[in-house]
Amino acid sequence: MSEFNTSDFMNPMVTQTWLNGRHEVRCVKVIAETHDVITFTFGMSEPVLFFFKPGQFVTLELEIDGERLMRSYTISSSPSIPYSFSITVKRVAGGTVSNWLHDNLKHGDQIAVHGPVGQFNCMDFPAEKVLLLSGGVGITPVMSMARWWFNTDSEVDIVFAHSARTPKDIIYARELEYMSSRIDNFQMHLICEKTEVGQTWGGYRGYLNHHMLSLIAPDFMTREVFCCGPDPYMKAIKSMLQDAGYDMDRYHEESFGATPLKDVALAEKHADAAEVENLQSKEMVQISFTDTSNTVSVALGTNLNEAAKEAGINVPKACGIGICGACRVKVVSGDFEMAQNGGISEEEIAQGYVLSCCTNVTGDIEIDY
Repeated sequence: MSEFNTSDFMNPMVTQTWLNGRHEVRCVKVIAETHDVITFTFGMSEPVLFFFKPGQFVTLELEIDGERLMRSYTISSSPSIPYSFSITVKRVAGGTVSNWLHDNLKHGDQIAVHGPVGQFNCMDFPAEKVLLLSGGVGITPVMSMARWWFNTDSEVDIVFAHSARTPKDIIYARELEYMSSRIDNFQMHLICEKTEVGQTWGGYRGYLNHHMLSLIAPDFMTREVFCCGPDPYMKAIKSMLQDAGYDMDRYHEESFGATPLKDVALAEKHADAAEVENLQSKEMVQISFTDTSNTVSVALGTNLNEAAKEAGINVPKACGIGICGACRVKVVSGDFEMAQNGGISEEEIAQGYVLSCCTNVTGDIEIDY
């Protein structure tokens, strides 16, 4: 019997799959969600499928003022859009990492992340009816769950109840409105603690309590509950459900503030190994661009599109996985490996053309560009 390659069967395009470990990722989007909340989206130069369970988190490895810091953030995007992932970060007074991210991380920057990990997720606790409860930036893991069910046309009956300080603090407000308008198995309820001068608000006011919950989800006792938010919020929710006689085996919660020690230790181990590897000498190759006279030295195996950026040359790239052909360049001479997905013809390959997004440099190379 011939050998059956399961990964090739499950993954017809030439891609890699995200596994728990240390990964160098590039910031590809910076989106302002509210006045003090930003979403950062990350991807890789080569196609990688970012598979994870909605609700899981990653740990960022950052160097701030000469000190290596690890901080965990829930993935706010859905694995239904697998070629990137996002985290959503609230600026916190005195927060070293959150403030640094808001003030410094920009499009094109590269950082290291560890993960994905986490027991809080919707895939390990399947249910026909769910109640998603969140407070503040604790919305991120349950939003990942909601996006997953929405994008996959799931029939899960979803009640989404989010609490915010004021209307201007509601994260993903427009997207939540859109989702609730598109499917009838998604009921969205927003609760604001207060309104400020000049603000109008027609939703629930105050704090979520038993009476309010009974209006929002009269059948909450029969739903699987996923909850995330500040500790006081989660303690209040848990106490309210316990007093109501809810089956707490069906209650799942996640604190968004602390990084689990075991995950920090593993991330530190990976970071130390990467630091040792970076100190070791690497074989370098030279890439030259004839039309610009630009030359750059890069590590053996560097992606050609990324090498062009290092040389100050922007080779257009659209799909990033070798389908569209937008990043085509001509190799005059040199060594390379290309793993494309149909974006270039055999005739073009014979003429020396390659797709830079899925080509790695394996020796000195000259590009006509």
